[in-house]
Amino acid sequence: MPIQNWSENVVLAELQNDPVCTDDLNALVDQFGDRKGADLVVDFSNVNYLNSSNIAKLLKLRKLVVLNAQRKMVLCAINSHVWGVFLITGLERLFEFADSVALGLATVQMQNNDQ
Repeated sequence: MPIQNWSENVVLAELQNDPVCTDDLNALVDQFGDRKGADLVVDFSNVNYLNSSNIAKLLKLRKLVVLNAQRKMVLCAINSHVWGVFLITGLERLFEFADSVALGLATVQMQNNDQ
């Protein structure tokens, strides 16, 4: 999974489709368990399937980034099948979304500038 330090306070992660998606999310949970003070933009453009284990990892990641560290986490470029999973589970109310990676990065940058 390519992880880029987009800026000093923003990490961009590009997830791959399963089974690699599970490993990608585990790596992100490990990284953000140790790292404080960074926003996270997650690119879902290569993800076509989201299982319950991956949903649990996303919730854990949200807890680390948003709830514990008080930072932003934006999920980007989600296809209609994966979006349906978010809708069915009600998780569209918990996460912040952007149509593209560029919009996700702009969202966290604008919010950082407002603080």
